[in-house]
Amino acid sequence: AILGRLRSGLLDLQDVSRFPNLPVSQPGSLRWDILRLWSEIRRTLEQPPVAKIDSIGFDTWGVDYALIGETGQLLENPYHYRDHRTDGMVEAVCALVSRERIYSMTGIQFMPINTLYQIFAASRATPRLLAAANALVTIPDLFNYWLTGNLGAEYTNATTTQFMNARTRNWATTLFDDLGLPARLLPQIFEPGLVIGQVRHDVSQALEGTPVVVPACHDTGSAVAAVATAGRAAFLSSGTWSLLGTEVAAPVITPRSLALNFTNEGGVCGTTRLLKNIGGLWLLQSCRRCWREAGREFTYEELLQSAADETRSFTSLVDPDHPSFLSPPNMVAAIEEYCRATDQPAPDGPGACTKAILESLAFKYCVVLESLEELTGTVFREIRIIGGGSKNRLL
Repeated sequence: AILGRLRSGLLDLQDVSRFPNLPVSQPGSLRWDILRLWSEIRRTLEQPPVAKIDSIGFDTWGVDYALIGETGQLLENPYHYRDHRTDGMVEAVCALVSRERIYSMTGIQFMPINTLYQIFAASRATPRLLAAANALVTIPDLFNYWLTGNLGAEYTNATTTQFMNARTRNWATTLFDDLGLPARLLPQIFEPGLVIGQVRHDVSQALEGTPVVVPACHDTGSAVAAVATAGRAAFLSSGTWSLLGTEVAAPVITPRSLALNFTNEGGVCGTTRLLKNIGGLWLLQSCRRCWREAGREFTYEELLQSAADETRSFTSLVDPDHPSFLSPPNMVAAIEEYCRATDQPAPDGPGACTKAILESLAFKYCVVLESLEELTGTVFREIRIIGGGSKNRLL
């Protein structure tokens, strides 16, 4: 939770509450612990840092969703986008509706984590649960619903589902129909900046009646809204995922952008974020977890220093977007196996592995930037880096 104050034209931001957001492994599935997150949110709202708050807004990650039942209840703990139920779903969907048609409507990059493939997987695995639902909402929409009682879908986060029409800025209901999915689940669209209601009494007595505004509820949308990218500047949102792109006035939906698998996500004030999702520092986070489970605890500072001390460069390179890195049981082993399969030496130790990951990301950024320049006809002179990865000076 972050408190923002506007003082003499300057925005001051202060962390007022932090809590972990960890997935929960259930037998056969990976889920978000959404009720614990809501408990932490409510605890924060019951102890506001100042007496008067002008407004409240949520942003979260994209693509994941929740199902709401007929009495407004949550029907199941939301799936984590790295759950394996979407394995093979991109191919299954595209066997029914061509990639060209899906992209011409949505302009969204094909990734198995997208909501479209999650819902299609649910329609095959749990059709009765889907039939019992009255609405489908993304994660920030769920929190907004619990906070205010008003049900809807904020536009920028809705675009990450891959069933929003990029040109009409509304749901691509014909795509749902073609796939046999229930379009009745799709709620009204909220444009960013809209006041959608007030904090309910049963959520927070301390902040009852406080206006709730939908910002760009997709975290990348809010982050990019704070960055000047006009002219010859691109942005790199660097964190668990890397998102490299630029803001454009209208979606870029062409055979070439489809071939390059670029995405057109909704932005604020009618803009579009033309970008590519790249497997980011997830690789390093996962390796660090593997080393910790093996009894070797490293801080990020120690890993970066060890990588900087490595004398050899560009010894082992991986494609951060290779499917084997999406959700492996052991990321270190997955990197070693990739190197063996591509006739490269496997990184020898945490320092070499860290360096291989950072060098691989840098090369992928270069490739994506060249593609972005091709699609926009712009030579970018700046890359503005935002997110936690901006602190990683070696990267």
